[in-house]
Amino acid sequence: MHTPVLKAYCAAVLIASLLPACTAPEASAPTPEAAQVASKRRVRVEVLQLELTRFVDWIDLTGTVAAEQDATLSAQASGTVEYLAPLGRRVAAGAVLAQLDQTLAQAALQQAEAQLASARAAYELALDNFRRQEPLFRDSIISPLEFENVRAQRNQAEAQLRLAEAALEQARKQLAHTVIRAPFPGTVEAHFVNQGEQIALGQPVVRLVNLQQVKVRAGVPERYARDVRPGTPVTLSFQAYGLASRNARITFVGNAIDPASRTFPIEIALENPDGQIKPEMVVRLRLARQTLDSVVVVPLPAIVRSETGTGVFVVDSTAEGPAARFRTVTLGPSADGLVVVNQGLQAGESIVVLGQNNLTDGDLLEILQTYRSASEAASVLSDTTAAAAQTP
Repeated sequence: MHTPVLKAYCAAVLIASLLPACTAPEASAPTPEAAQVASKRRVRVEVLQLELTRFVDWIDLTGTVAAEQDATLSAQASGTVEYLAPLGRRVAAGAVLAQLDQTLAQAALQQAEAQLASARAAYELALDNFRRQEPLFRDSIISPLEFENVRAQRNQAEAQLRLAEAALEQARKQLAHTVIRAPFPGTVEAHFVNQGEQIALGQPVVRLVNLQQVKVRAGVPERYARDVRPGTPVTLSFQAYGLASRNARITFVGNAIDPASRTFPIEIALENPDGQIKPEMVVRLRLARQTLDSVVVVPLPAIVRSETGTGVFVVDSTAEGPAARFRTVTLGPSADGLVVVNQGLQAGESIVVLGQNNLTDGDLLEILQTYRSASEAASVLSDTTAAAAQTP
């Protein structure tokens, strides 16, 4: 081999032998702990920081409005309808709502008055005769039999007078029954007959309604029988009619359970001076069953049901960052999208309220939002759910 070629070959061998020493060292294998952290996923969530608060356990019911004074007035006599108060007219107590033909009733009254006058005259004559014969009887001028006849004539005349007086009173009532008067102030709501129509005794004629005071009736499930009593506060909502809500108290609580609905009746009296509340309106009622102070309250959507029970995901601080830990809880009453947690949580802890359905125990968390109020969190979750339901 020529010397130049030999020199080149030796140089190439030398460079090849030195290359491994000049390259960068290989990266060392990762530790098991680092590999485990790298394998954990991070789930985006929103959380609630728990605090002690007041909770009102509401009973939600649906009721209907009825007028406190609502009467269908019937005829107490038969005859032809001569007058009807116009529909919608506001009348005072005692005002004439309807009147029947009074011709026969007035004739009967005049006859009764004449019979009374005749009976009174006969009685006065018999009484005068008795008074004149009484001294004669005491002086034995007339016999006892004759005096007893005089006494019997007086008694018979007095009885006839009483019958005539009763007949006159009855005739007066018959005349009064041809007129239907308002038993209370109100508004003429309906006519059941027409003017000029012949009606019978007891036939409905007119409906009178007083809306100055109304009542709301509702049925309460029997399981609340020990929680509802007269005086219990209640909130009434007329949202469907654009009316403002009202606060009132229960005025009547029934004792009998309806076997069909398993409810007992309640009533709430309301002043209605402007007449805006109408009979048969549907009303939403909220009764305060109980008020709990200093309790832990969470939104209902935060509750997770699993094979191990009912619980929530609590935010746990770890070296790798916040992580989800499933914790079993004991629940109490619920209302307005909130539920009381009787056991399992403490004030100051944080729980996952959005994103919990994608979590498993131990998942790392990326917290996007922290709520300070359970009511605020429940409201946001409700809006989020509604928006999701409307998304096509």
